[in-house]
Amino acid sequence: MLIERCAYSNHWRSVSPAAKALFALCGLLAAFLAARPQAACCVALVLAVVTCTGARIRPLAYLRAATPALLFLATGSLSLLISVHASPTGVPQIGWAPDATSQMAHLASRSLAALAALLMLVLTTPLPDSIGLLRCLHVPDLLLDLMVLCYRMLFVFSSAMQDTASAQTSRLGYATPRLALRSAGMLAANLTLQVWQRAAALHTAALARANDGPLRFLSTQFAHARRDTCIAGLAGMAVIALGVLA
Repeated sequence: MLIERCAYSNHWRSVSPAAKALFALCGLLAAFLAARPQAACCVALVLAVVTCTGARIRPLAYLRAATPALLFLATGSLSLLISVHASPTGVPQIGWAPDATSQMAHLASRSLAALAALLMLVLTTPLPDSIGLLRCLHVPDLLLDLMVLCYRMLFVFSSAMQDTASAQTSRLGYATPRLALRSAGMLAANLTLQVWQRAAALHTAALARANDGPLRFLSTQFAHARRDTCIAGLAGMAVIALGVLA
């Protein structure tokens, strides 16, 4: 729950989610409008620095949150350098595609900038604030309810996993490699059953409401929403100009 901790404890917690969403959208536009890989990398660096310094997100926490996406991006980018073609005998041959280097660099740099923009939003904005913003933008209530249920299931899954793992550890379930393998299998089986049961309970609770309107939450009031949105718009335009002109 690293992202949730950062979202609730950062320095921009009281900033309007509309302002942060606008700045993230400008970052995405700058990523796609970047003419060269160097420009996209500059956009990614600026967004990362703004997130860590402005919102006071610890660099280590930022890197931990970005690591899974960076590994996926690196794997996908390197796969572009491999070409598969058929030989005269009909057997597929795997070779190196040096002509794809520029394409890989452009795609990887744009994806990196887009990732930095999304991390800026998710690391500074809790999900209830995001849902409130989406409701103001007239996103269908059914989609928002599904987002809330999926969000709740993440905490259910995390709680069940921690409780089961703690119980296994207290009984020396991970004392040896053989016991660790056995405990991991039992943990997976137990989690499957618990999550299935709790998901069924959530579904029953949703049916008991008889579709009586969407789920409602207390909306947070932001004192300087208009000012924050104007500042975010100006900063976003500067980021777009950096991506286009760098």
